[in-house]
Amino acid sequence: MALEIEHKFLVVSEEWRSQVFESRIIRQGYLSNNPQASVRVRIEGQEANINIKGMTLGIQRLEYEYPIPFAQANELLDKLCTKPLIDKTRHLVEFAGRRWEIDEFTGENEGLIVAELELKQVGETFEKPAWAGEEVSGIVRYYNVSLQKYPFSDWTEAERQGKNA
Repeated sequence: MALEIEHKFLVVSEEWRSQVFESRIIRQGYLSNNPQASVRVRIEGQEANINIKGMTLGIQRLEYEYPIPFAQANELLDKLCTKPLIDKTRHLVEFAGRRWEIDEFTGENEGLIVAELELKQVGETFEKPAWAGEEVSGIVRYYNVSLQKYPFSDWTEAERQGKNA
């Protein structure tokens, strides 16, 4: 069984930018979304995958990911995935011996920047960088599948400031 354990934080400053060691463009879309799981197609750089992710709230969810041919991924994104697609740049940053993924959204979700840290086990301790603000791991509207349905550009000012979670 594949298990993802991930903490997600809003990014509150630009300090992380000087620490980026790699960036990748990501284009992703959803083929299915139901109360149990979502099925996502993602192109990240030159790699393409199909991903099935459980919809459990919090930091721990089932996740399965499989490589697919690049051309097929593009066709699925263009013809079968629900629109709008999720477009973002993933920046990789090392902090306190850990690799952080910082997703800077574009398109319908422009202006949203979220930092994610994957762990090996629940309860594992880590140092949180100063640029990582409020934890939003269990807040559904920050899930990519939710951003596809209710993009950041449609959020109220209160939602953008972390209120009305």
